Amino acid sequence: MQTQPDAEFGITDARRILGEVFAPWVQDLDLSVERIEHAQPADAPDWQPGALLRMPFSERLCRNGGVVCGQALMALADTAMVIAILAANRGYRPMTTVDQTTHFMRAASSSDVLADARVVRLGRTMSFGRVTLLSASDNKPIAMVSSAFAMLPG
Repeated sequence: MQTQPDAEFGITDARRILGEVFAPWVQDLDLSVERIEHAQPADAPDWQPGALLRMPFSERLCRNGGVVCGQALMALADTAMVIAILAANRGYRPMTTVDQTTHFMRAASSSDVLADARVVRLGRTMSFGRVTLLSASDNKPIAMVSSAFAMLPG
């Protein structure tokens, strides 16, 4: 799949890419793209482009004790960061995760999880970002994630 960066990359594009590009097991997480931000507001000098994704709660994602497993949370963060980078790029571009560091702050249980992904630096060969994972029930942080992606030719 190849699309050219253009003036618009909207939520419809992000949802289409989520359904077409990612591995079937990632699609099984039933992630949804809630928001895309690629145009800087005039009154926000420290703004960064990004995306907000939601992972619905499912017992299938839980380990013993009803806590959402770390593997699912890290997959959510990685996927959200890819969508955020595509939004900042305003179109599809192949990439691969080079590094992802996750700091878990508290357990997620019985709640959808939100991933607020922000692009810190969009580069020609490397891009960097941060994701805050939040409980949708109380909007409190679950984890902080930093990541680096190699931007591939394509």
